[in-house]
Amino acid sequence: MCTCDEFHEYKEEDYLQIAEIQHYQFCPRQWGLIYLEYQWAENVLTVEGTILHQKAHDPQIKEKRGKRIVVRSMRVSSPRLGVTGMCDVVEFIRDETGISIPKYQGKYRVLPVEYKRGRPKEGNEDIFQLTLEAMCLEDMLVTSIPEGCLYYGEIHHRTAVPLTRESRTQVKKVLQEIREFRNRKYTPRVKRRRGCKNCSMKNLCLPELPRTESAREYLARRLSE
Repeated sequence: MCTCDEFHEYKEEDYLQIAEIQHYQFCPRQWGLIYLEYQWAENVLTVEGTILHQKAHDPQIKEKRGKRIVVRSMRVSSPRLGVTGMCDVVEFIRDETGISIPKYQGKYRVLPVEYKRGRPKEGNEDIFQLTLEAMCLEDMLVTSIPEGCLYYGEIHHRTAVPLTRESRTQVKKVLQEIREFRNRKYTPRVKRRRGCKNCSMKNLCLPELPRTESAREYLARRLSE
C-alpha cells in the first residue's frame, strides 16, 4: 500500500497500460513494436491466450461461493503509478482483517488472479504484471495485498505468488524505463532470446537481422538466397 511520501499523480493522458509491463519485461523490442509502432501479429499461441482471457473476462459469469466473491474484468488504475488496465479476476475472500464491500456483510481480503495461456515462465514478466495489478488495487481499495495468483491454462494449475517489496521496487523501475522509451519514441533494438522462435512478432521484428546490416540490406540478401 502506498505512503504519502511516495505519491506523485500522473495525468490520464500519460497513463501506461498494465499489460505493457508484461510485454516489456518479456522483450523490450516486442513492447516497442506493439505500443510505439502499433504493430501486431497473431499466431496459434496468441489466439489461445485470447480465448483463455475471454473466458476469464466474461462479465456474464457471476460467482458467490460461500465466503468468496469473484469479480471478473475489474477495471483498475493508479494516479500514483500512472497506469490503468483490467484484472482478469479479483477474488474477495471473507476475512475480518480485510476491507468492507458495499452490499456485502463482513470484511474481505483481496486476491488478484491473472490468467496465462501456457505454463510458468523463467522470467518475471507474469509476476511483474500481477504485482502491478495488486499495487493498483491497493491504491484503489486502501488495503494491503501480500499475495496474488497466476493461473496457467496449459497445466490447469493456480500458483500463489508472494508480492514482495523487491518485486514492487522492480516494477516501479521498469515503469520508469518504459516511460523513458516512450518519451524518446524509441523502439529498443533486437536482442536475441529463447522465446524469439515462438513469438508472433518475429516477422516484424526480424531477430535474425545482424546489427551491422540494415533492414533493407537484410531483405535484399534473403531474397537473393
